[in-house]
Amino acid sequence: MARGENVFQRKDGRYEARYIKGRRADGRPLYGFCYGRTYEEAKDKADRARERIEQTEPAAQKAKPGQRPDMACFCDRWLSANSARLKPSSRAKYRTDIENHIKPFFGDKLPGEILPEEIDGFTRSLLTGKGLSPKTVRSILTLFHSILSYTGKRSGGKLPDVEITYPKSFRKNTRVLDEKEESALVQLLAQEMDACKFGVYLALRTGMRIGEICALRWCDISFEAAAISVCHTALRLPRGNVCQADPDRPSAAAGDDGGALALSRTELVIGTPKSESSLRLIPLMPDIATLCERFRPEEPEAFLLTGTDRCMDPRKLQRHLKKYLEECGIPEAHFHTLRHTFATRCVEAGFDVKTLSEILGHSNIGITMNLYVHPNLDLKRENMNRLKSLFPL
Repeated sequence: MARGENVFQRKDGRYEARYIKGRRADGRPLYGFCYGRTYEEAKDKADRARERIEQTEPAAQKAKPGQRPDMACFCDRWLSANSARLKPSSRAKYRTDIENHIKPFFGDKLPGEILPEEIDGFTRSLLTGKGLSPKTVRSILTLFHSILSYTGKRSGGKLPDVEITYPKSFRKNTRVLDEKEESALVQLLAQEMDACKFGVYLALRTGMRIGEICALRWCDISFEAAAISVCHTALRLPRGNVCQADPDRPSAAAGDDGGALALSRTELVIGTPKSESSLRLIPLMPDIATLCERFRPEEPEAFLLTGTDRCMDPRKLQRHLKKYLEECGIPEAHFHTLRHTFATRCVEAGFDVKTLSEILGHSNIGITMNLYVHPNLDLKRENMNRLKSLFPL
């Protein structure tokens, strides 16, 4: 049985540790294997193998003879060193932040030359010059801090500590459909319901993300257990950043948009959900189970929204939702609004927060309470009225 990350005990009693030693032309990982009589021995061998790979960096990431490596070089080294542990979507985001923000500002500087005043100027340029939100700027600064820490370790700890001041981030009131809007949307979805309307309704009644809906196959639905197994997500990544999380499902052939999208700079892929906590089982409500039986095809490997082996692009489902919302006269809403609405209705119905957190796929209940639970005024008033018995006039 497994005792740690990518370390397993074999039937012969030995331990096997797996590590990524390279990548194929399509971005899929090539694995190396180390063996040992104990868990620690196998893990130690794999760790040493990873270190050797990290030390053997591409020539493009090394400084020229007689030239000290600048921050652009260390940014590339950091991305290469952490590539194996990052999800494809995270790796693509970090690469974009590095190329679009960090390198243009700090790329030609030596690590020891960066001053706190320059970092403050970098922060101001992101906030005012580029108009990024404080939350996005905090994310970029956190990435920059990680690169600086990595650079310091590679420099023998000789770099001075640089303090980073993070901008304050104010939580916005998340958009939730009120009862009238939700009722209007449900009535529209019920009229001549097709696969796309079913997908939107499923999101509204389960809190699933748009990528999880698009990647859902009929074999992921257990009619015996009356539950949905969320184990994949569909996402669009820049070409060259694709690293399939499931070798048995290497790619997602686009649906009706496939021909046009094939020429784009991005690629639709099937990967694992956002985090380990996002791998979850969601019980089916009776009406959802009935609809599943209605749309159920003969081929269990078919995707839920298309009934074929071709995955629907999340952007197409988003366009369908936008059309439905316009027909209902519902403003300023997007697909994630359905997830917020589901969570809020669950709290209003008296859901146990721990149960709701697991249904949504959160790692802790704090995320559920802070990000997705938005009591309305009526619910607040109901709770305040409970104090009457404690404070009589």
